[in-house]
Amino acid sequence: MIAGTWRAARSVMPPGHLDAAGCNVPSDRVLDAVVAHLRLERERGGYAAVPDLTPAKAALAALVGAAPEDVAFLESGTAAMAALLGGWRLEPGSRVGYPRTEYGSTLMLLHRLAAQRGWKPVELPVDDDGRLDPSELGAGLDLVIVSHVASHRGVVQPVGEIGARCRAAGVLLVLDVCQSLGHVDVRGAGATAYVGTSRKWLAGPRGVGFLIVPGLTPAMDAATPSLRGHLWTSQAGDPVPGAVRYESAESAVAARAGLGVAVLEHHALGPPAVHAHLADLGRTARGVLDGAGGWRVAEPLDEPSALVTLRPPPGDTAEAAAVRAAESALLVSVVPTARAPLDLREPVLRVSPPPGTPLETLHALARVLAR
Repeated sequence: MIAGTWRAARSVMPPGHLDAAGCNVPSDRVLDAVVAHLRLERERGGYAAVPDLTPAKAALAALVGAAPEDVAFLESGTAAMAALLGGWRLEPGSRVGYPRTEYGSTLMLLHRLAAQRGWKPVELPVDDDGRLDPSELGAGLDLVIVSHVASHRGVVQPVGEIGARCRAAGVLLVLDVCQSLGHVDVRGAGATAYVGTSRKWLAGPRGVGFLIVPGLTPAMDAATPSLRGHLWTSQAGDPVPGAVRYESAESAVAARAGLGVAVLEHHALGPPAVHAHLADLGRTARGVLDGAGGWRVAEPLDEPSALVTLRPPPGDTAEAAAVRAAESALLVSVVPTARAPLDLREPVLRVSPPPGTPLETLHALARVLAR
């Protein structure tokens, strides 16, 4: 049912699209919402056309068990992480933990802030699959940053246990849900803040990221104050209540409206059903692709995600395989080592089928890999 409904909503779904983890395909309704708002801006003027985005924020917040006032829209997941960490007044000497599987731009940001502010980055141990051991979290840490599902490896971190352990120890938790919201269940993590993006598993437009901050504290503010998010009641400008302090007044509002439609569509399909469908699709893809032409799947074959990564055999490369795939009208991604510099030793091929992907598409890719 999920597959048929998804395909019906996306009447122009490109055949062979296997890159939901890179840039998914928005539905016709999402596209129509973006275009309609751009037309409205042209007719009325951009500021007069600003919509009420509260329903969109409420729908997004509900996916993690938060409230609409906890949501801020930004330009990307990277911009959201920079706004969050850049304005966080952690004390010098604060210990910030992260696994080696963490996203490259987050690592660069963290280490730059650590050098400027005297924070102490702490690499947290993971197992051979890149999975964090929750028992390693506790006393001695002030903040933990974890990607729920990494960009380069389809392993789902045990965020329920991680969140419970952090709360018990009084450790703040930032959860990167760029690859998980709309893909796997995020509820129950109880994170201090969530960082996400529109264009991946939620199938919204490019150019929209978001913060969800249900655990806002007095030490948390935007790195750069704005007239939208702050009040000129003091020389510094005091932040307004809620996550809106992270937003700027100027933005691509049409893309934010499109994301709202995409999230409402996700709710209409039923998140648990979508999660189950994608987990099954990922297991099917791994079963079809593992061993094809000597390529090996990097995560456990039964991992409950649809993000599949493959290591090349001797004599082949991820870049060459992606070119062969494109020649057969199949869209896949190459993940460079810079995406996860502490974890990747060579580029990997990433396959991320969106809901409704026909089985034959996966078999066609297996034939390409075998060439």
